[in-house]
Amino acid sequence: MAPGTADPAPHARRGRPRSEGVERAVFDAVVGLLDDGAPLAELSIERIARTAGVGKATIYRRWAGKEELFVDLLRSVEPPDPVLPGTSVRDDLIALLESMRERGLAKRNSALLHNVFAQMQLYPKLWDAYHLTVIEPRRRLGLDAVRRGMERGEIRAGLDVEFVNDLLTGPLLLRTVIRPGSPLEPDLAERVVDTVLEGLRPRD
Repeated sequence: MAPGTADPAPHARRGRPRSEGVERAVFDAVVGLLDDGAPLAELSIERIARTAGVGKATIYRRWAGKEELFVDLLRSVEPPDPVLPGTSVRDDLIALLESMRERGLAKRNSALLHNVFAQMQLYPKLWDAYHLTVIEPRRRLGLDAVRRGMERGEIRAGLDVEFVNDLLTGPLLLRTVIRPGSPLEPDLAERVVDTVLEGLRPRD
């Protein structure tokens, strides 16, 4: 780098401070307000900043608004996205569905997740932000895994990829969203994948 030339690295994170302490303080403030019964609609950036003991500008440097902040908070308390082994379509799909099962368990066991998910669907802007940045990337992981299975000959070619993915994720969504009290057994992901793949394998 030539003398006097600015290091370009900081610009890659422009507007997003590196301090994990600030992020934790903001997240703790939101959690505390929610635990005290404050609805999402009343959690303004001003109120969050005051509770966290930071300035509004500090929050706006990291998040464009409260929707983005809430999505980051949810991501911080959810299980991480799965790393697919890539060894077979069966292994990849089991890893994906096991991730869904773990998220379902996390939502059942976390008052925060249950509270926020119950409220966020009432706010289309917040739900859309969560769908775009969290749900859609996970959905693409599933679609890509199905396509790889077709390319490898592990799944019958010519099937509708979206429909196949729906067949696989449907049972998990049923038990975690539509019927949230349904059992989420440790072997559920494996049983779903094996049952669905039985009907999708290439025919002799």
